[in-house]
Amino acid sequence: STLRAAIKKEEIDSRSGGQSKEMDDAAILRVIEREAKKRRDAAEEYEKHGRADRAELERAEAAILGEFLPQQLSDDELETIVRSAITEAGATAPGDMGKVMPLVLPQVAGRADGKRVSTLVRQLLAG
Repeated sequence: STLRAAIKKEEIDSRSGGQSKEMDDAAILRVIEREAKKRRDAAEEYEKHGRADRAELERAEAAILGEFLPQQLSDDELETIVRSAITEAGATAPGDMGKVMPLVLPQVAGRADGKRVSTLVRQLLAG
């Protein structure tokens, strides 16, 4: 499968001194999330170009990959984490996004897409 190939490639890329390195669960989850994101992005592109059939196929693959990922955060859960990070960072304007994101991303890894997080941070900082 393409997922197995992606995991194998990641193991090869992370070799140091010629030794194959077994990936831990967190690393495998990152590969699965990246592969699911590729499919969601491809679905959007196919949709833009009138290829609903291919878009649906990509969404179906993304959904299957999503079954292996942790439960996604609800909008309320994500907002609570982001508001807390904004307060902790002392952020007051959209320009402070760079202070907030590093506080949020480790807390939501694998449970919220980066694009979703940055959109919410931007909205909350804009007031």
